[in-house]
Amino acid sequence: MAKSNFENLRVCNLSEEPADSVWDMVIDWEYFAKDTVGKQLVRATDSIGANIAEGDGRGTFQENRRFLRISRGSLNETRHWLRRAYKRRLLTEDQVAQLSPLVDELSPKLNAFLKSIGQGNWQLTTGN
Repeated sequence: MAKSNFENLRVCNLSEEPADSVWDMVIDWEYFAKDTVGKQLVRATDSIGANIAEGDGRGTFQENRRFLRISRGSLNETRHWLRRAYKRRLLTEDQVAQLSPLVDELSPKLNAFLKSIGQGNWQLTTGN
């Protein structure tokens, strides 16, 4: 089976690393922590890549950019929930040290990808 465009994107593949790591950590939490903070953290982290994929499938530069902005928002939400999980002693310092570089690497990659979408086509669509 051939890969879709989004599956070939480095930024999309990078988004899967923290999502899988978060899942592996949260799965072992006790029920209340998993049901409150855990679900939010997993959903936010999974949403980063899901929105990259959805934007790629929309067919227009504008829609793709819109979903990349949503992905960027999910990345910020992930950071929020990571801070909450650490503060509430659900994540250890070692776990945060494992996740932080993965999350931090995504931010500039998402911004660069967002900036690149539609470049070169602006003149064609505006008549300039």
